Amino acid sequence: MASELRNERKAWSVLIVSTLAFTVCFMVWMMFGVIGIPIKKALDLNSTQFGLLMATPVLTGSLVRVPLGIWTDRYGGRIVMALLMALTVPAIWLMSYATAYWHFLTIGLFVGLAGGSFSVGTPYVARWFPKNRQGMAMGVYGAGNSGAAVNKFVAPVLLVAFGWTMVPQVYAAIMLGTVILFWLFSHSDSSHLVPSNVKFTDQLKALKDPKVLKYCQYYSIVFGGYVALSLWMVQYYVGEFGLDIRVAALLAACFSLPGGVLRAIGGVMSDKFGAHKVTWWVMWVSWICLFLLSYPQTDFTVLTVNGPRTFHIGLNVYLFTGLMFILGISWAFGKASVFKYISDDYPKNIGAISGIVGLAGGLGGFVLPIMFGALMDLTGIRSSAFMLMYGVVWVSLIWMYWTEVRKAQVMGTEAKSFSFQN
Repeated sequence: MASELRNERKAWSVLIVSTLAFTVCFMVWMMFGVIGIPIKKALDLNSTQFGLLMATPVLTGSLVRVPLGIWTDRYGGRIVMALLMALTVPAIWLMSYATAYWHFLTIGLFVGLAGGSFSVGTPYVARWFPKNRQGMAMGVYGAGNSGAAVNKFVAPVLLVAFGWTMVPQVYAAIMLGTVILFWLFSHSDSSHLVPSNVKFTDQLKALKDPKVLKYCQYYSIVFGGYVALSLWMVQYYVGEFGLDIRVAALLAACFSLPGGVLRAIGGVMSDKFGAHKVTWWVMWVSWICLFLLSYPQTDFTVLTVNGPRTFHIGLNVYLFTGLMFILGISWAFGKASVFKYISDDYPKNIGAISGIVGLAGGLGGFVLPIMFGALMDLTGIRSSAFMLMYGVVWVSLIWMYWTEVRKAQVMGTEAKSFSFQN
């Protein structure tokens, strides 16, 4: 009994301190979403270059996810997480001394290592809890995504008060303090290690599994889209609605904050209702929100019997923020439900599979901001970013219908399989 209580306390200590570490890592990872705006102005960047600037840290954080997941299985989450965070501190500090575009891109690659922390913490915290509570544990840990919102609260204040160069200096100090706290309050358990001689290239063979590919697609929306829009939204508010950067960051946090914090609720819901039901409704809510967000500000003239009349159609800042808030909640649930799929289907290989799915989501977060910028330069329509995301959600809905919905029960209704005869 005493040992069970001790293990329970260790489990919660690991979960709390790991969630704090992930929150700080995500805050650092999303740094360019705010400081990128004055950098864009200083360097006179176009939208595509700006998209690449914001996405560069996301690239590294995505590419390291698979090896980090494997190393976590092999060496344990405590040592891997501590080393990962410690390695980012010098790069974060050096960011304040960058002056040229290539400086920011190069240093951003090293800062981006912080984004790989997700693939470390997910299997690390999950193994401290029984299977029926792993969705909750991974959901609570995943709530560290709210670091994107924390960045929007902290960075604008520092930027306005001291200039953008103060932001990376403060973030470097915060990261260093977090490394120390994490090491003091985290624990190791040798029984959680998964001895393996599997190589990185062998692990990628899991991509031949159609289910893994499907989960990658889902996660490229609920996480990749979340990362991309978290980076993109501050400048979108500034450009579309003419807001001050502090107000823009505050409103952008209405998407980022629920998109991170409510992931824990998504984990609990996935434990209770199953990953499939939660993900199915997440996709439909996303589809509706993105359809409405895609419509650009439009003026059109109609010839009436009393002469021409001009009408305006478009979302105002309040409706836009409301839809983004709903989308953030939806994707928070979706991020948790996708990883519930993984813990259900691959219980002995959570680290590696979560690394691969996390890689796909991270690459979505890298590619999408660049595509947002390219579409903006090409069409001149800001809402083209949502048009792109709307199309991606369509792909997931169709894929999910043909592979799952026809065979599964959705919200109490038995879905019937269709048969085709020659």
